[in-house]
Amino acid sequence: MLRWALLGTGFISTAVVEAIEQSDGSRVEIVAGRNPERVAEFQRVYSIPRSCVGYDEAIADPAVDVVYIGTPNHEHHPLAIAAADAGKAILSEKSLTTTMESANALVDSVRDRVFFVEGLMYLAHPLYRALGRLLASDQIGRVTAVHARYAADIAQLANPAGGGTIYNLGCYPASLLQFVIQTAYGDDAFSQHTMSATGTLTPHGTVGSTTASIRFTNGVLASLSSSDDYGMAYSFSVLTNLGELRIETNPWLPVPGENLITWTPYDGEPERIGIGDEYDAFYHQIGVVERALAAGLTEAPRPSPRLADSLEIMEFLTSWERCCLEE
Repeated sequence: MLRWALLGTGFISTAVVEAIEQSDGSRVEIVAGRNPERVAEFQRVYSIPRSCVGYDEAIADPAVDVVYIGTPNHEHHPLAIAAADAGKAILSEKSLTTTMESANALVDSVRDRVFFVEGLMYLAHPLYRALGRLLASDQIGRVTAVHARYAADIAQLANPAGGGTIYNLGCYPASLLQFVIQTAYGDDAFSQHTMSATGTLTPHGTVGSTTASIRFTNGVLASLSSSDDYGMAYSFSVLTNLGELRIETNPWLPVPGENLITWTPYDGEPERIGIGDEYDAFYHQIGVVERALAAGLTEAPRPSPRLADSLEIMEFLTSWERCCLEE
């Protein structure tokens, strides 16, 4: 039985605590936050044994095995470093951080010391094991292009210090693009690219809506669009020399029930591939942590992001942001 400390009481922590409640291998021991009223209400609603205001007590608690960091992303790295220094396993929300300097500091603090996984929860869902098998098969041919879009009306909910849409939402299509390119061409292929991007700026000076164009040295082309000004809107398709692979349901929020992939060969009829599961991606993410710790691992296996994957995603996101700010 893993005992969890939850840092943060926002909507994402709600999804995580409900996932932990469904698992037979985990329970929440303590919840922590900065607002006393919200912490008390969160503790009451989810019948959590203990709570505290501020994060130090929860991180240091000897009864805690795993720290979940559900705070705004610009706060991830100091909390992760503190949790690593306390010897705790860590699940930290996406994006990893908001700068490469803080991302490198975070990874240096956890590498080979404690378990760590970035909370790109969708990759833990069985949908992505199925996608990986398709990409590795001869059925769909050679990947030639990837097109993705994610938009959601969440700007009013996001902390401006979090860096805007690229770090709030763009991390989802960026991380899925990485998974596709790695699966199709190997772990080294994703970093070998050139990029151009354009975007709009918010009053806070962050990127509000943006599109990036990427050319990999192996010839694969990609386009990614992200906006937190409007939506919900999503799309993800992989073009190959034989046809198109499309995720029809929300790629970044797999739900209980059926999630759908469609394979449409250029010379044949569409094939509907349903991936059914009774649980959502947050539940499967908790399972990833439980299994990894039971196996003595310090990072999660693919499809979930490994440490090197998380750093590579951050390099991609910061480059994307830089392109927009310098245009």
